[in-house]
Amino acid sequence: MPAIQSTSRLTGLYLDLLAKILDGTLVKDPPMEAGQGYDENLRNSGLDWPSTALTMIGTKRLNNLRMVLEDVIQKDIQGDFVETGVWRGGASIYARAIMAAYGVSDRKVICCDSFEGLPAPDEARYPADRGSPFHLYTELAISLEEVKSNFREFGFLDERVLFLKGWFSETMPKVPSKQISVLRLDGDMYQSTIDPLLHLYDRIPNGGWVIVDDYHFVPAAKKAIEDFLGSRNESQNFHEIDGVGVCFCKNENWLS
Repeated sequence: MPAIQSTSRLTGLYLDLLAKILDGTLVKDPPMEAGQGYDENLRNSGLDWPSTALTMIGTKRLNNLRMVLEDVIQKDIQGDFVETGVWRGGASIYARAIMAAYGVSDRKVICCDSFEGLPAPDEARYPADRGSPFHLYTELAISLEEVKSNFREFGFLDERVLFLKGWFSETMPKVPSKQISVLRLDGDMYQSTIDPLLHLYDRIPNGGWVIVDDYHFVPAAKKAIEDFLGSRNESQNFHEIDGVGVCFCKNENWLS
């Protein structure tokens, strides 16, 4: 028993430290904005874009990611981790590290991104995306080679990590996972949120999790969630993360 407790404590310390490295809090990595200094409150809620850190989702959303992955591992909810919108790869790196820390070898991390930034809004098909400026932000266009390099730096560029390059309308049908225990949506647009839901949601078993990174920050992403669940006459219990992101456990009361 002492050895198990020691291992558990070391696992926690490792994951705590890795999170601080990935979100830049360990070195107080400043934001991209010229002349702006590091602000712990902004970084905690993912409200700035780090200069060099590998994720912009912030401390609270990174902690939430760990919580839901630990939940599905503990409860043996089967399925891969899928992230749609990976930027520099930090959140997916953390997911792979969490699996490694707990000795999980039967799940994959699927990283879905154009690796070229966001698409221009298709206003005719998706009116909610009208005026979306994200396709103009070159800072969001991180190449596949750079993301792979980031995985390699942490020792996690292996056979359990898969990269799907392209627009979600093209790649979502190609996601190979038969089951998905955690789906992390970070598409910043209606189109980039609804496409993963249409193709992947039914692969999430009861007890699996959906994380919506920009639910309160991008109205179009929130509308995509509401429209999708509404079309199925389905309601879920949303959990607030940091005032920006939310998550829900699919059919949370399925065991009761």
